[in-house]
Amino acid sequence: MSNLHHIVIVGGGAGGLELVTQLGDTLGKSKKAKITLVDQKLTHIWKPLLHEIAAGTMNPSEEEMNYYAHAAKHHYEFVLGRFEQLDRDHKTITLSKTQSSKYESKHEQITLGYDTLILALGSVSNDFNTPGVKAFCHYLDSRHQAEVFQQDLLHLYLDAQNKDVDRNLQIAIIGAGATGVELAAELVQAKQNFYKYGLNKINPKNVKISLIEGADRILPALSEKIAEHATQQLERMKIDVLTAKRVEKVDAEKVYFTDGTSIDAQLKVWAAGIKTPDVIAHLKGFDKDRMGRLDVYATLQTKSDPNVFAFGDCAHCILDAREAPLGPRAQVASQQATFLAEAMQARIKGRPLPMFQFSDKGSLVSLSKNKAVGELLGQVNVQGFVAKSMYVSLYRMHQATIYGYAHAGLLTAKDFVTRKIAPKIKLH
Repeated sequence: MSNLHHIVIVGGGAGGLELVTQLGDTLGKSKKAKITLVDQKLTHIWKPLLHEIAAGTMNPSEEEMNYYAHAAKHHYEFVLGRFEQLDRDHKTITLSKTQSSKYESKHEQITLGYDTLILALGSVSNDFNTPGVKAFCHYLDSRHQAEVFQQDLLHLYLDAQNKDVDRNLQIAIIGAGATGVELAAELVQAKQNFYKYGLNKINPKNVKISLIEGADRILPALSEKIAEHATQQLERMKIDVLTAKRVEKVDAEKVYFTDGTSIDAQLKVWAAGIKTPDVIAHLKGFDKDRMGRLDVYATLQTKSDPNVFAFGDCAHCILDAREAPLGPRAQVASQQATFLAEAMQARIKGRPLPMFQFSDKGSLVSLSKNKAVGELLGQVNVQGFVAKSMYVSLYRMHQATIYGYAHAGLLTAKDFVTRKIAPKIKLH
């Protein structure tokens, strides 16, 4: 049996994958530690792409990455399974695995030991138990959910085309944070593409997209100036921006507000809040915040167990008592992944762990094909094509981290050619 220090990362999202790549290429390659990644899916999709997958303007098969293939190249082990339980006393985790074939479906449990456990399970939508949301709204937490929305949208167009009847279409997006805003803008592009490719029984002019926000403005986590620029762009796209509107309930046909008003909506997306996955919320013996996030020190060790680390959306990290906890942002998870890659080297050598420091590079929000808005370093506002180029570069940086710069460059060239010759929308 190997006596190498075993580092197990649970969660292969953007942060978890960047971390395991860096650990594999350093500690794994040099045989200084055994590195294992656990995820319940076989492939990785960068979560900020989900709004494009949902709108059908991106083919997920072109962007996914297989964990087994990646692990073979980057000196770590991949284990397929769903994280279920944690036994801190014995330093083991329990995973569940389902295998289905034509004749049977097998369920098994796997026990995996660790010396250091790093939780990177991200977040999921929080519907605050609003009546009707689970039954009638789509979520965008995963590739599967994004594809279900895309299929429902496509079938509405196909149904109208097959019946040769002109139709109206109402889409409501509840929550005007980055996800809601980006999806609304992408759907404008989608409705034009449907019409361009012959699905013309739903005229783009008859598609009403409503973006609903309970706060007084959209993008409440960003500056007022950025929110104002984004609102102007969305209104130019004929998106109906509804602010200070709190949802009371949802049914198959409508969205109802607490002020007694309502709007019609055949398709509804809930993007109005997040929480930790249930498996994190149900972990016993750990200090958590009201969202269920694990309390961590600046070392990213949980306050309840020095052998268990957490980062990204599932961690509640306060670096300065005078400041708010770090928000659920991709750049936070990415910077924490780089930090942990260095911290694990110190841990293996028995040295004191460093303290994480966050550098806010700013925020960017995509507004479809050639537009974006954002702010850099908290003070420089950018918009239009320049902002969009910066937004795209974030994905290219993620690819460079997990593949290397040469591979990422080839992927960039491939995407450039593919998007020139492929249909502008997924029609299957």
